[in-house]
Amino acid sequence: MLQGKKILLGVCGSIAAYKSAVLIRLLKRSGAEVQVVMTNSAKSFITPLTLSTLSSNPALSEFQKDETGLWNNHVELGLWADLMLIAPATANTLAKMASGITENLLNAVYLSARCPVVFAPAMDLDMYQHPSIKQAILQLNEYGNHFIDAEHGELASGLIGTGRMAEPEHIIEYLNKFFATNGSLVGKKVLITAGPTFEPIDPVRYIGNHSSGKMGLEIALQAKKEGAEVIMVLGPTSLPAEMLEGITVVGITTAQEMYQACDAHFDSQDIVILAAAVADYTPSNPARQKIKKSDENFNLAMSKTIDIAQTVGAKKKAQLLVGFALETENELENAQSKLQKKNLDFIVLNSLSEEGAGFKHDTNKITIIDSDNNIKKFELKSKSEVAKDIINEIAARLS
Repeated sequence: MLQGKKILLGVCGSIAAYKSAVLIRLLKRSGAEVQVVMTNSAKSFITPLTLSTLSSNPALSEFQKDETGLWNNHVELGLWADLMLIAPATANTLAKMASGITENLLNAVYLSARCPVVFAPAMDLDMYQHPSIKQAILQLNEYGNHFIDAEHGELASGLIGTGRMAEPEHIIEYLNKFFATNGSLVGKKVLITAGPTFEPIDPVRYIGNHSSGKMGLEIALQAKKEGAEVIMVLGPTSLPAEMLEGITVVGITTAQEMYQACDAHFDSQDIVILAAAVADYTPSNPARQKIKKSDENFNLAMSKTIDIAQTVGAKKKAQLLVGFALETENELENAQSKLQKKNLDFIVLNSLSEEGAGFKHDTNKITIIDSDNNIKKFELKSKSEVAKDIINEIAARLS
């Protein structure tokens, strides 16, 4: 469940800070991206160099200016993360965060975070039981934060009791369960089409397109991260098999095969996302043997393929149906026409005229248009970030 998750790790000044090195390794091994924010007192227990090396990102502790001169890296970090984990969380940090005190970067990031925040406390047993700390924990819980209880064992003071930061392995177990039960699509079934279709001319040749399937794959991965059960109807692509782990893949070649696969699964789905580049026409009579070159001109009779979006749109009941439009002219008008004609809840418009968008790129620039003709335009982003925007739009509609 941590694959591809963006984890913002806050490290405070506690002897337990040494465990953050192990924690980062386990997070990275689970497929998470890790960014560290540490307090200045944490540097007495573990070096920024250690944490930056393990996380592959700078370990931050100071406010930074952007190109406009504004001190806003705390805002950027708060927006970046899928989850903020403060481990170890000291008594000092818990008390100040409960009161909204922003004396350092970590506290400011906490107040700016729009993601879930999880605390793993670490302190001596008497501090952990003190009424002021109990009140701070209660207050932070009421704010909607989450806690991984401190564990019982030998403490830095030499005493034995409850106050040890949870072991890194236990924290990873907690985070996996957290994402499994708190994703925006938990309990939902999602069908996604991706990639091209190849329409045979003869046993050797076909009519196809340049779709790589990357956008559909990123949407499938994001849906899986949010707890959905994902089926991907995938045309001929070279996507790495390891990226498809945890996703049910139905491989197809032609538009007719894609339709049959969609039709077989459609009724059981909650969400259907039609991101594939499906051929509009297919050769009427594919040759059984390889066609030999002879005449100067070669005429190929073509038949229209079934319109998958329009066909499933006509029979949708409670499903949320999302379509894609790739246009080269009259983009908005054509997308709006498809939206209405195919009974979509919203459509994602791509433009081949935008540099860095369209087939085979790792980036994309989209516009989302819904059935009420609301239009949302997005900047050029990585396809993984575009997928997050699309899944967020779906989650907002479901809620």
